[in-house]
Amino acid sequence: MATGTKRQKAAARRVGEQADDGHLTHRPLARLGELLPRSRGANEGAARRVRSAEGNGEALARGLGWFSIGLGLAEVAAPRAIAKIVGVRGGDDNNLLIRALGLREMAHGVAILTRRRPAAAVWSRVAGDAIDLACLGAAYASPDSDKRRVTFATVNVLAVAALDVLCARQLSARGDDGGEWAGARLTNSLVINRAPEELYQRWRDFESLPAFMHHLESVRVTGEARSHWVAKAPAGASVEWDAEITEDRPGELIAWRSLEGADVYNAGLVRFEPAAGNRGTIVTVEIKYDPPGGLIGADIAKLFGEDPSQQVKADLRRFKQLVETGEVVVSDATLRGTGLTEQRPAQPAGGEGGR
Repeated sequence: MATGTKRQKAAARRVGEQADDGHLTHRPLARLGELLPRSRGANEGAARRVRSAEGNGEALARGLGWFSIGLGLAEVAAPRAIAKIVGVRGGDDNNLLIRALGLREMAHGVAILTRRRPAAAVWSRVAGDAIDLACLGAAYASPDSDKRRVTFATVNVLAVAALDVLCARQLSARGDDGGEWAGARLTNSLVINRAPEELYQRWRDFESLPAFMHHLESVRVTGEARSHWVAKAPAGASVEWDAEITEDRPGELIAWRSLEGADVYNAGLVRFEPAAGNRGTIVTVEIKYDPPGGLIGADIAKLFGEDPSQQVKADLRRFKQLVETGEVVVSDATLRGTGLTEQRPAQPAGGEGGR
């Protein structure tokens, strides 16, 4: 019992240190479990392992997709240079083969980045690796090849093939081909100095959400558990969808999903958990969505300042301001169309990591 008490006090101190400035920086739910009492440790430890495997598989798939596109472009644009690097003679036949392999690589990359469930596309990369190794084997047997360069290229292909197999196994193990989510997802958390019940009631009033959600134009309740949403999109466009509540636990959690016909499929939840030591409430938002153009579309949107992760962070900060002070802070120097500021504090030059 004494050991358990010490652990709980240590957890309370860690939450207290974070709550002094009211902010927990972009932590997934499983990570938040480390700050809560140890009585929940077993379940949250399992959740942490599952989420870690899912996140690793998605991040690796995205990296492999961009790698495929980059390699494919190089093979198509400069087959003679690729032939020299690999250690084979740059004749017309070899140049034609290298360009064909480049087109295949680009197709793999686009498939991985645009599919909601990319496990099959990653497995196709594994098959492509086998073809590459067969070609390198034939090159090694040729008397005109540079054996050292061919060997070096073979070692590199084997290393990439190992990553392909690892990624494909991770995605397949979680059921990526059967219905698990493989689109974009994000998680953000914030400590707010109010009781969970009060924050739940404020968030449950969906029609008032645009007051602090900068990207929302309007929300209209259409039924007991259904509502219609209109949100801003890049280039001045807008998207609409109907949503339904899938789980509603007063004072604890609200979960939702969009209905068929949505411009952008999305689902998620907001959780309200008491912070240790009566230091307010940890509000955590989890969202998964299917961006237009798949994961590649999400990356392009970030280039134009439309990063949903940053938007959710800003929304949570404005929500905190609204419930704690009664108003959203507005800066005359940074007024936007709605009169709301972009709530983005200073960050390191390398940017802030995220999902």
